[in-house]
Amino acid sequence: MSERFRELPEERQICILRAAMEVFAKYDYKKASTDLIASRAGMSKGLLFYYFHNKKDLYLTVYEYVKQIITEGVADTRLLEMTDFFELITYATMKKIRILAENPYIVEFSLRSFYSEKEEISGELKLKTREGIDENYRQYFSKIDFSKFKEDVNPFEIFKMMVWIVDGYVHERQMGNEPLCLEEISRVFANWTEMFKQIAYKSG
Repeated sequence: MSERFRELPEERQICILRAAMEVFAKYDYKKASTDLIASRAGMSKGLLFYYFHNKKDLYLTVYEYVKQIITEGVADTRLLEMTDFFELITYATMKKIRILAENPYIVEFSLRSFYSEKEEISGELKLKTREGIDENYRQYFSKIDFSKFKEDVNPFEIFKMMVWIVDGYVHERQMGNEPLCLEEISRVFANWTEMFKQIAYKSG
C-alpha cells in the first residue's frame, strides 16, 4: 500500500477498496478493468494509479483489506481463551462463514484469489495464503491443550486439512450458485470435526 493511499481519509480508502473488491470479485485478474474500478470509486483512472503503483499493487491491497475484515470479525477474547483445538476451529469457522454469507463480494474475491492460476499475482497469493495459515495457527492456537493429541498426529496438519476442506466446501457452493446456509454448514462441519477428533485425539 502506497503512502499516498494511506494519507487518504479512512472512509475514502474503504470506498476505493470496496469498488476494487467488487470488480476483482466479478472478473479474473486479467479481465478486471481498472477503468471500471476507477468509475465505481468515483475517480479517474489516472488518479487511481496516483494512489497505487499498478494493478497488482491495488489487488494485493484489496487482498490485505479482505484478510483484515475476516480476521477482525473472527478474533475475539473468547477465541483467544479457548484451549480445545476443535472447539476453537469450529467457533472460528462459523464466524468466518457468517461474515462470508453477509458479504458476497468477499466470498467471490476470496475464491478467485484462492483458486487463481496462471495469473500475474498467482505466485504471490499462494505465498501469502501459506503465510496467513501459519500466522493464524501461531496466533490463535497458543493456548491449546495439545496433550489430547495422539503422539503420531501433527495438529498443524489437521488444522491445514480442515482449512482446505472448508474453503473447498465454500467454493463448491459458490460454483453451484447455492447460498451459504449457516445451519447446514454447522451440521456438516460438526460431522467433519467428529471424524477428525477420532483420528487425532487419544481415546478415553
